[in-house]
Amino acid sequence: MSGRDVSGRGVQTNLLKLMEETEVPARSTNDIAGQIQAMMEMQRGGKKSPATINTKHILFVVSGAFDGLEKIVRRRMREATIGFSATERALENAEKWLDQAQTRDFIDFGFEPEFIGRLPVRVVCQALAVDDLFHILKTSEGSIIRQYEQDFAAYGIEVLFRDEGLRRIAELAGQEKTGARGLMTVCEKVFREFKFELPSTLVKRFIVSRELVNDPASALKELLAEHANQEREVARQLVHEFARRFHETHGLKMRFTDEAADTLVSQALREGKSVRDLCAAKFKDYQFGLRLISQNTSQTEFVLDRDAAETPDKVLSDWVVASYRQSGKNAEMK
Repeated sequence: MSGRDVSGRGVQTNLLKLMEETEVPARSTNDIAGQIQAMMEMQRGGKKSPATINTKHILFVVSGAFDGLEKIVRRRMREATIGFSATERALENAEKWLDQAQTRDFIDFGFEPEFIGRLPVRVVCQALAVDDLFHILKTSEGSIIRQYEQDFAAYGIEVLFRDEGLRRIAELAGQEKTGARGLMTVCEKVFREFKFELPSTLVKRFIVSRELVNDPASALKELLAEHANQEREVARQLVHEFARRFHETHGLKMRFTDEAADTLVSQALREGKSVRDLCAAKFKDYQFGLRLISQNTSQTEFVLDRDAAETPDKVLSDWVVASYRQSGKNAEMK
């Protein structure tokens, strides 16, 4: 694009060329890299035809907030309706002004007729509700809470997000009115001091609850004062969290007894390891062994006691052998 017009007719005119079915150069003639490449090609023995891209099969998606467009639509609809029913119709569509947007509204907003005419399909995206934001936090593959788990884990700190805490984050993000980006805004505000303070302390675990999200400063002070008492409880819950994620991933339910959880927590504290890493190392082969047992006996739920926490490989081996014996007896009975 040429000139200094970055928001008006100049930009739209240049984009209009791309949106038509045509051949466009891969590099702009005003681009420094393109000029350097052209000079190098000239030195190598003549001018070479520039690389081009055909825009015939390219789908162009134009999106934005379009702040103020609803005012234009509202004004047009009020001017177009005259009579006793005008007020009633306007009230019925008060919450859906953007759904009533027409080409003339976009032109009044600032678009060129030729440009907006090449965007025939128009969709209004509804704002994300609190439940939607909670679902993004809870289940999305690239959830921001996974990033915070990794950030804190880099300093040897384990964090457990409760559903109540995630829902409060979603509620605050909904008030931001910026969609999923609001989740980043809220999380950064809540965890900023935690990221600066906790790495230099003895705190290695904490829980993100609704109270923490509402008042992170007070929660941080309480955490620093009572980290010793909270550490074992958080670690114990991390053990059960490992079992829940194991079930979600492999479809096989593991349940740790209180003694097993305490044994794993004590070992993690003694060896200076995170509970998640310790459980992942101890039970790395359990999805294969438990699936084999399930095939032999149709069992889908397994209770892990203290012996399983101390010698997981031996217990798993004994279970597999017992499942083969049971499947053999069942076959003989048939």
